[in-house]
Amino acid sequence: MAVDLSFFRSETAQRLRGEGRAEGRAADILLLLTERGVDVPDSVRERVTACADLDVLGEWFTRAITVTDAEAIFGVVDDVDDVDGVEGPA
Repeated sequence: MAVDLSFFRSETAQRLRGEGRAEGRAADILLLLTERGVDVPDSVRERVTACADLDVLGEWFTRAITVTDAEAIFGVVDDVDDVDGVEGPA
């Protein structure tokens, strides 16, 4: 008797696995910050758990290894005029 495994190859299954990986990575980031003694405000917790982009979560995880302020995992814009992608005055 053959078992139908087509669901596990479906787009829905792939999406669900991706969501699970993102949720796991978000939990890892929050755990890392907490275990390092970094205070994690609700705003940071909500932003991290709402993110589904594994590449972004990967960058945040890398930053979480060294930051002393949880907000710093999101990065910092060095030049206020560069916020829209256009360089400021030289």
